[in-house]
Amino acid sequence: MKRPAPLLPALALLLAACGAPPAAPLASLGKPQPVTRHPILFVHGFNSSGSIWTTMIGNFKKDGWTDAQLFSWSYDTGQSNATTAGLIQQKVDAILAQTGATQVDIISHSMGGLSSRYYLKHLGGDAKVDAWVSLGGPNHGTNFADACWTTSCVEMRQGSSFLTDLNSVDETPGTPRYGTWWSPCDEIINPDSSVPLSGATNTQTACLSHSSLYQNSTVYTQVRDFVQR
Repeated sequence: MKRPAPLLPALALLLAACGAPPAAPLASLGKPQPVTRHPILFVHGFNSSGSIWTTMIGNFKKDGWTDAQLFSWSYDTGQSNATTAGLIQQKVDAILAQTGATQVDIISHSMGGLSSRYYLKHLGGDAKVDAWVSLGGPNHGTNFADACWTTSCVEMRQGSSFLTDLNSVDETPGTPRYGTWWSPCDEIINPDSSVPLSGATNTQTACLSHSSLYQNSTVYTQVRDFVQR
């Protein structure tokens, strides 16, 4: 008794007769796509330090990033955000030279979003950054800054010349992917609407405090998925 022809070859012949491309080999079905992981530079906010990123960096390590891909640092938070942007420029160039990567991702908290945005807009950073993240950034100012007088804090005031320049023409210039996360319960960034940027992926979180934005597991997962592709 003649055995029936195998189903897959017969199906391939039928598809070819109909002008359809041949089916993909079984070995390729469900094959995971490669994930691109750039080095990440973490930029903290006002009156803070690089130590705030311990939890988030630990989570990135659990998900496959290495120590050689994760960079936190501390800077003088009283100086102008434009000055800090110049330091970010130096940090990014050093990271690219050290890792051999062509681009980095930047994850910022609070005021760190302003200096890193300045780097992207005015210091050529848009060509060297793939994804930029702002967690609770005072992108359009906060009334919290009305109570402090350092140069950087004055720059965070609503309507400051620094923010007027930073937000002029295009809030998300160049080719980087911009993402912001904001909490309706943020006690530092007022109003809440200060954080989202035109042209960015803007995400509202649960009711989180300002500091919880860099510690919350849900926010971490969303940020991780945003920076990797």
